[in-house]
Amino acid sequence: MTTPTLTTRSSDVLATVCARLASPSIVGPSPDGRTRPQSLAGGAAGIALLHIERAVSGDGDEATAHRWICAAASEPVSIGRNADPFHGAPALAFMLHTARPLGGYRRAFANLNDATIALTRQRLAAAHARIDRRDPLTMYEFDLVHGVTGLGLYHLHAHPDHRVSHDLVGYLTRLTEPLSEHTVQPPWWLPSGLGGTPHLDFPHGHGNIGMAHGISVVIALLAYAILHGHDTPAARNALAALCDWTDHHRHDDPAGTWWPGYVTPDATPRRHRPSWCYGTPGIARAQQLAGLALHDKARQQQAENAMLAVLGDTTQRDRLPEIGLCHGKAGLLQSACRMATTSTDPRRSAQLTAQLLGLAAELAAQLAADIHADPELMDGTAGAALALHTAATGTSATGWDAFLALS
Repeated sequence: MTTPTLTTRSSDVLATVCARLASPSIVGPSPDGRTRPQSLAGGAAGIALLHIERAVSGDGDEATAHRWICAAASEPVSIGRNADPFHGAPALAFMLHTARPLGGYRRAFANLNDATIALTRQRLAAAHARIDRRDPLTMYEFDLVHGVTGLGLYHLHAHPDHRVSHDLVGYLTRLTEPLSEHTVQPPWWLPSGLGGTPHLDFPHGHGNIGMAHGISVVIALLAYAILHGHDTPAARNALAALCDWTDHHRHDDPAGTWWPGYVTPDATPRRHRPSWCYGTPGIARAQQLAGLALHDKARQQQAENAMLAVLGDTTQRDRLPEIGLCHGKAGLLQSACRMATTSTDPRRSAQLTAQLLGLAAELAAQLAADIHADPELMDGTAGAALALHTAATGTSATGWDAFLALS
């Protein structure tokens, strides 16, 4: 990937945002817990990733990063039922994993890592017991935000050779095993609405293809596992089965290749806005990783062309008025940056890179116009600033976007 160069104005906006987010005092607790310190989504743990990335890359201040790390760990750490990839011990373990180049925190990281391993083993045991009972899959068991796949992203990046990482890959392969010979839907079909609970609008459940709560994160994690020491026939077969299913729901039209965020038996699939969470950018990144893992150049090319179609279509990009990583322009930008970086086709890599400058400029202009927006990671300025930083450098010094299944 040819590293794009941000305009002076974009660089100034990035510096201004980071300066505004220098003090942890800007984040206070909210009644719903979203901005509690150890929350990756809206709290200090998430915003700390920005300052850690900037410090490790040499563009920021280490003291600022350390202040945010301390703020994230300022409350008793959650290791119970409410701990998950975005909150509690797993979120703090991931934060400190990215901060290892700064030094320190060894004992804290070891304790958090041990707690996360223990939590993961509990969740894996429950998941295998569910499969043994042939009960339907639930969103909270497996998804990126709450479930085992999100925990797997941490473990496979922090210690891919650890026994728990092998056990996680084993669970991912079991997700594709039929629960009954009489069921029509695949074993990853969810008997719920989009929120993970029963809903009148989804009487027959749904098949979730998105990255945040759907099967694309399993595709991305299996592909990452295969590319990093877990290349087994079972893992390849599971990945191929999931890719075959998403191929069945892929659409090709004059505006480009796309996948719906979810499918139901009784509704016409719709193109989702190009967000990371449910849209083509996150799904295409998972498909690109699958192509690399399976040595499937056609799949990789199709995924990259799908991203190029989104980047070149102002109508689709206009459907992202927000700035954030989850629902907005930052998620599209970060997904595209990672796809450009890992493309093995120099021509498409250059095409993707060329499209990034305009999108980065749009995001910077939006940030400049609303510099006092919510500071949080997933939907606010911290995540947008991280995506801008990645666009400026062409890489990440810490691998911060592993929690999004993008690296």
